[in-house]
Amino acid sequence: MDQVPGSPQEPKDAHGGDDLPGCYRHPDRTTGIHCTRCDKPICPDCMISASVGFHCPDCVRAGNGTRRSATATAPRTIAGGTIAANPRLITLILMGINLAVFIAVKADGTRLLSDLVMLGRTPAGYLPQGVAEGEWYRLVTAMFLHQEIPHIAFNMLSLWWLGPPLEAALGRLRFIVLYMLAGLGGSALSYLLAPPDAASLGASGAIFGLLGATAVLMRRLNYDMKPVLILLGLNLVFTFAWPNISWQAHIGGLVVGAAVAYGMVHAPREHRNLVHAATCAVALLAVVAVVWVRTLQLVG
Repeated sequence: MDQVPGSPQEPKDAHGGDDLPGCYRHPDRTTGIHCTRCDKPICPDCMISASVGFHCPDCVRAGNGTRRSATATAPRTIAGGTIAANPRLITLILMGINLAVFIAVKADGTRLLSDLVMLGRTPAGYLPQGVAEGEWYRLVTAMFLHQEIPHIAFNMLSLWWLGPPLEAALGRLRFIVLYMLAGLGGSALSYLLAPPDAASLGASGAIFGLLGATAVLMRRLNYDMKPVLILLGLNLVFTFAWPNISWQAHIGGLVVGAAVAYGMVHAPREHRNLVHAATCAVALLAVVAVVWVRTLQLVG
C-alpha cells in the first residue's frame, strides 16, 4: 500500500542505519527530532519552533484554528529565523552577483580584476595597492571574483547544493550573515598567512564556510555525519594537493563558518537573538583583529 503524504502515522520502512525514524512527511529523511505535542518525527523542513521544543505542521495548523495552542508560536526555523516561501532566494541572489562580476571581468579585461582581487601589498617599485594600503574592500570583492569558467562553475554548483538547505534551516538573514562572515574569514586568513604580493580570488572561502555549517547543522539534528565528513575530507585533500589553491582561504572560511553556525543552532531559545548577535560580533572582531595585525606587520 502506498504511503499517504501527510499521514500522521510513522512509515514502517522509514528508519535509517542508525535506527532513527523518518520524518512523517518525508520518510526518506531520518531525524532525531520529534514534535513535542504529538511525538511524530520531523525533519528540518517540517519542524516549527515553539516555546518548548518543536511542533509539526499539523499541530501548528490545529493550534492556529479553532483550538489555538497556548504554546505554539509563529513558524520559525531551527535557528529562530522566519520561514520563507522560497528558501533559495538568497542563494540565487549570491549566484547572480558572482555571475555578474564574472561577466564584467571578462568584458573589462585585467583592470577590474587587479582592482578587486585579494592582495596584501605590491612589492616595492610597483604602484602601491592592496589591503595593507587601506584597500580593505578587497576582502569582500575577492569573494565574488572568478577568472576561469571551471572555477566559477565548481563554486556555483557547490553554492547551489549547500545553500538552499542552510538557507531554509537558518533563515535568510542568518544565512547571508553566515556566508559573508565565512568569506571574510577566508580573506583574512589568506591576508595573514599568504605572501603579501600573492593575489587570490573566488567564493571558495565562503563555500567552505557553508560546508562547515552543514556539518554543524547535521550534527545538531542527529543526522548521519558520514556523507558530509567524506565530502569535507575530499575537499581538504584537493585543497592541499592541487596547485595554485589558497588553502588559507579555505581553512579560514571553514573555521569561521562552523563557529558561526554552531552559535546559531545551539543558542538557548530564551537568549537566542543575543547569542546570535554576540557570535557574529566575535567572528567579525576576530577578522578585524587578524587584518589589523597583518597590516601592522606589512607597514610597520
